Amino acid sequence: MAEDNKTPEEEVEMITLEFDDDTSVECEIMGVFDVDGKEYIALIPDDDSDDVYIYGYTEVTDDEFNITDIEDEAEFEKVTAVFDEMMADGLAEEEDGGEDQ
Repeated sequence: MAEDNKTPEEEVEMITLEFDDDTSVECEIMGVFDVDGKEYIALIPDDDSDDVYIYGYTEVTDDEFNITDIEDEAEFEKVTAVFDEMMADGLAEEEDGGEDQ
């Protein structure tokens, strides 16, 4: 028998989003980030798509938080642009081996 030599991965935090049409989807919490003093959360749905959901984020307690739709189109565009830039920077660092040039 071969042993599994994989290193333990970080525990993935999941939440369930429930929509108005009574459907729900499990999502991995990708992270929380700040834009202009407001916090937002990026979620990856567990549906084999390449989608990322971005919502407003408010921490209630250490274990509880609220997420809200971003209804203002200009705000949503700004937040997604910052998120895309963060992802591009992260990929560039990963490709460079994490070193600044």
